Formats: sequence, C-alpha cells, structure tokens
Amino acid sequence: MRLRLAVIVASTRNGRFGPTVAEWFTGRADRRGDLETDLIDLAVTALPPTLADTDEPLPAKVADLAPRLATADAFAVVTPEYNSSFPAPLKTALDWYYQEWHAKPVAIVSYGRETGGLYAAAQLRQVFTELHAVAIRNTVTLPCYWEQFAADGSWPRPGTGYEAAVKTTLDQLVWWARALRTARDEHPYQP
Repeated sequence: MRLRLAVIVASTRNGRFGPTVAEWFTGRADRRGDLETDLIDLAVTALPPTLADTDEPLPAKVADLAPRLATADAFAVVTPEYNSSFPAPLKTALDWYYQEWHAKPVAIVSYGRETGGLYAAAQLRQVFTELHAVAIRNTVTLPCYWEQFAADGSWPRPGTGYEAAVKTTLDQLVWWARALRTARDEHPYQP
C-alpha cells in the first residue's frame, strides 16, 4: 500500500520560490512507487491568522484542510528561512492543528541564503517535537538556491547534489512513515 505524503509549501510571500522547490521535490517523490503526494500550498489554503478559542467552532478553511492532514502518513515541509526562522503562516498552520501531526514523520526541505535554511529547520524540529511528530534526521537544504538555475532556465542545474539529498531524505521518510503507521494501527497514539 502506498503512503500518503503531504507536501506543505510554507511561504505565502509575493514572488516566492517555494512552489518551484515544492514541485521539484514532489516530482521526485512521485517517481517512487511507494508514495502518493498531496501538495498543500499555504498561500492557497489561506488559513486565518487569528486562532480560535478552544470552545469556538473551527473556521471553514481550517476544517477543510484538516482531513488532508489527518489522512497523511508523512509530511514534507518546504520552507524558506526568513530572519533565521520559518515564516509566520507556517507557524499558524502548525498551531491550528494538533492530532493531525501526532506520531507521523516530517521531512524538512529548506532554502535560503548561505545556510540553506538550517536555522528554520532547527526551529521546526522543536515545534514538531511538541506536536508529537518525528522530524527525520536528514533534510534537504538549498543554500543560495537562486544560483542553481541552468542555462536553459530549469532548476536545479545538474550536479548540485540535490538529487542525492532528496533520495536519502525520501528513503528515511518512507521508512519512518511505514513504521509509525504500523505502530498507530496496532496501538493508537496517546500523547
């Protein structure tokens, strides 16, 4: 049975590069026979920035996204690094949900200047731990991503090493997704 991978585009900024990275990453995941991808663009979902109180009903946009997250076996978060962190719309998306993240693996695909988004990735690991998710060890980091365009305009140019990083990351993500799905099926997770 194929695993369901939700790929989340974290940036909502005008002129963002996130969709390019997400489409590239999703394309690599789709080449595998063990994954079914669901691309979730936070600019499209447009979750409300103000969280509801616990006794208030969920806004429609939050309720609409919940089943897509709940049915995912694994997540890949594609995030830029802004001011040594990840974007506010991603934090809002993480905070709107709780059980949807439980006992599921998360791969982080980050991009930015010289660090390639490593500061954002480190902070996301802390947040996902609090949400009872498992951030896998390997990440895909894309430093100075704008320098990786090929002469024909395609991205990334061959020889960047990004392909190997994606393969290793997806291999680890699939292993964790299978193990955690089996564990959830046999013993429902209780935080």
